[in-house]
Amino acid sequence: MKFFLSTLILLVMAVCAFAASESQQPVIISYPPGTPEHVLEEAKKAIIDAKGTITHEYNIITGFAAKVPSKVLDSIKTLGQKYNVLIEQDQEMSINSGH
Repeated sequence: MKFFLSTLILLVMAVCAFAASESQQPVIISYPPGTPEHVLEEAKKAIIDAKGTITHEYNIITGFAAKVPSKVLDSIKTLGQKYNVLIEQDQEMSINSGH
């Protein structure tokens, strides 16, 4: 029983350490109007392959929101370089500046 508990604690610690090293950041990735759909699909695939998630796909702008590991951002910049990809930190916005 003691061995099982020790093993379980070590396993949980290892999972937490791995999760912390793979921290993800929320971003909005957008492209100019007229960007081919395959460019967006390649970027989404790169995010999913890196264990990121697509959180929202926009219809008004050509783009999407995602939670991505930092390591994949350079790949997305390279894939979208020809199409002027814009990667912004996703954050809460307010119209009244907290007053």
